[in-house]
Amino acid sequence: MLQTLYDYFWWERLWLPVNLTWADLEDRDGRVYAKASDLYITLPLALLFLIIRYFFELYVATPLAALLNVKEKTRLRAPLNPTLEHFYLTSGKQPKQAEVELLSRQSGLSGRQVERWFRRRRNQDRPSLLKKFREASWRFTFYLIAFIAGMAVIVDKPWFYDMRKVWEGYPIQSLIPSQYWYYMIELSFYWSLLFSIASDVKRKDFKEQIIHHVATIILISFSWFASYVRAGTLIMALHDSSDYLLESAKMFNYAGWKNTCNNIFIVFAIVFIITRLVILPFWILHCTLVYPLELYPAFFGYYFFNFMMGVLQLLHIFWAYLILRMAHKFVTGKLVEDERSDREETESSEGEEAAAGGGAKSRPLANGHPILNNNHRKND
Repeated sequence: MLQTLYDYFWWERLWLPVNLTWADLEDRDGRVYAKASDLYITLPLALLFLIIRYFFELYVATPLAALLNVKEKTRLRAPLNPTLEHFYLTSGKQPKQAEVELLSRQSGLSGRQVERWFRRRRNQDRPSLLKKFREASWRFTFYLIAFIAGMAVIVDKPWFYDMRKVWEGYPIQSLIPSQYWYYMIELSFYWSLLFSIASDVKRKDFKEQIIHHVATIILISFSWFASYVRAGTLIMALHDSSDYLLESAKMFNYAGWKNTCNNIFIVFAIVFIITRLVILPFWILHCTLVYPLELYPAFFGYYFFNFMMGVLQLLHIFWAYLILRMAHKFVTGKLVEDERSDREETESSEGEEAAAGGGAKSRPLANGHPILNNNHRKND
């Protein structure tokens, strides 16, 4: 049965145009072609990325945070209370009014004290500013290097300037070492993001993040299987072109450098809109949807690849909406905090933050997406 499923999965009609077989893509005469077995190396490379990230955050990002004066604010800890702790871990982090009244009777606390306890307990679970800064630093470093490397891989290729050449000779298009390593490194990095997503900073678009990572991994893998490598390199470089700007804006946001953060955000927003809402749908998607049909009839791989591209495009529209909303509030001076972030709750109405030396609401940028904050501690 497993052999039957294997045979169906690798049936040529799923992956290749009509009249072509896997035998046509066997290495010969010094020419090397993409093979599914090449991707096995991405899993150990993903684990290597996680190790590199650990040491990078420890020995590079942490000292950099100290240099940029990234400081934690004092957080009031919830006092030990087994009754409330059990409810927090098993039933929910935000009890309803009826549940507050019940917990008040069970714990011997007033309703306001119960609500205060849950506010403090939720704040304890929120990631620290240093954790956010280190995560943004790691992603900024990778995306910047990946963008530079990606441009070096494709800028001298004819299909970078003429999209029709993406399909010239398809699918019998030999690989060069730079394409191979560009693919392996990008796919390994996204595997590492998926592996670490449970421990990374969580935002309100957590589900969208998972969809994005899974769709990206499927797209990169499928484009390799089906020899869509030329189109794949263009798509990866396009995405990396704005990601490093966002991560750098987040770094300066956490450091409290208001003007630098704002200026980078503006550049990021412009690049994001141009690349994700103009170049991607009107050049790249047009290239993958229209030009292949001039050479061969549509097959499953054609539909599947473009369907996954459509999923990514919908995510881009969703995030672009957030960007434009942030930009509007930024221009009108109404931008106060990250609309997508899980913001820290305050107790200023009860005078507790003043006693603890606490500040205003936390103001993180969204993980992987555009969020800006105008209230920072200092100007640069």
